[in-house]
Amino acid sequence: MPIHFGTDGWRAVISDTFTFTNLRLVSQAIADAVASESWVQGMPEVNGIDPNKMVVGFDTRFLSDRYAAEVARVLTANGFKVFLTQSDAPTPAISYSVRNMGAIGGVMITASHNAPRYNGVKLKASYGGSALGEQCRLVEVFLGLNEERARGPNLMEMEQAKSFGLLHKFNPIPAYYDHLRTLINFDVIADNPQRVVVDSMYGSGRGVIKGILQGTGCEVQEIRGEMNPGFGGVHPEPIAQHLGSLAGAISTHMGNYGLATDGDADRIGAMDERGNFVDPHKIMALAMKYLVEKRGWCGPVVRTVSTTRMIDRLAKACGEKVYETPVGFNHIADYMMKEDVLIGGEESGGISFKGHIPEGDGILMGLLLVEIVASSKVSLYELVENLLTEVGPAFYKRNDLRLSHPVAKDKMTSFLVDCAPAEIGGESIVEVRTTDGVKYILSDDSWLLIRPSGTEPVLRVYAEGRSNEMVKALLDYGQQVAISVTRS
Repeated sequence: MPIHFGTDGWRAVISDTFTFTNLRLVSQAIADAVASESWVQGMPEVNGIDPNKMVVGFDTRFLSDRYAAEVARVLTANGFKVFLTQSDAPTPAISYSVRNMGAIGGVMITASHNAPRYNGVKLKASYGGSALGEQCRLVEVFLGLNEERARGPNLMEMEQAKSFGLLHKFNPIPAYYDHLRTLINFDVIADNPQRVVVDSMYGSGRGVIKGILQGTGCEVQEIRGEMNPGFGGVHPEPIAQHLGSLAGAISTHMGNYGLATDGDADRIGAMDERGNFVDPHKIMALAMKYLVEKRGWCGPVVRTVSTTRMIDRLAKACGEKVYETPVGFNHIADYMMKEDVLIGGEESGGISFKGHIPEGDGILMGLLLVEIVASSKVSLYELVENLLTEVGPAFYKRNDLRLSHPVAKDKMTSFLVDCAPAEIGGESIVEVRTTDGVKYILSDDSWLLIRPSGTEPVLRVYAEGRSNEMVKALLDYGQQVAISVTRS
């Protein structure tokens, strides 16, 4: 099967397409791409980069440690000095290590929030974020060239690589902690210690939030923090339907509220003391409000097309610009590397802010949420209610329609633009956007977005409305039209 890099690397089913053989081929193509002159073209300039240094990390999935070792074997055989993590680690910690250690790039073995049967490769660039689209395409070019030439991967045994000084094991967490301490005010947290439950969802964020909060006086209970490559049979994605364990922990008074990170800890979700899921839309809005009002920070805001317009209303109130991007944190990262962005994020829970790497970080945002609650001296429930009073109400839902065959994006876009209705749910449509899929914006700031997934045969229908009734009307219309698109 052809190997393609999507919005955030290559993912495939273990033992189907994600095999040791295919991974070695991909690793050789990465080595060839990174070693080529084209790798640095168009990439933001970063000082002190070693063109022969690469960082390799892995998550808690089945065989991830073995896959990472194979990547290291290929890279060292191609002359790279490889720094391989001693154990599983969060993707943001690996990304930060790439920049902090002056590496030309990095490889993270993870399928992020995907189902347990998947694994994957995330490719990182020297600035500490996902590789540029051009760099991923360059890897695909070398994959094709190597196949045409019947050129297999170079391989070096681990012990030999160590003896040649090409392979080093390291722990990325201490340096990552030092960096987080420059972004989070732990004195504020220590002044009002919190009782928090952390749900690591069996992912590689396990132990990280609890570890850095030691010494602050916080009482942190962690659940689903042990090694379980099957993730307990659920997708390690911090959304309401997968957080029953967290709700149970809060209901038994293990903590006053909860934080949840996904399989590789680059996404965040939360739950208040009443067991209500606090989605990334609200987390990003709370974070933006806090950074402006409490820290006095400013700067443009970046959000994806599927993220709440509460962000727009907050930005308007403080006179800041909002950039809307296609889905995928790599698009947000583009702005973070060009401008002094205050905060950037997406509805799936990947959020980052000023001073950090251009990468979504569930650990960072979980800690910031702890700081926000500690500073406010009110509950997380009250914080959300106050936010919604100020810039809401905002009700949000997403439906995923699984397809028997992919939908041509251009065809879908043309159909939805040409057939745009005058109104939905009693509100007129005032704007139609085609940033990524098709988005109808209504007169009351509600919106409906229909777009095909970039990683699986799914049509996603998103809606945000000022009432649950409006959300239902939007989703019903979206599903009806989406079915028409797939049949046409």
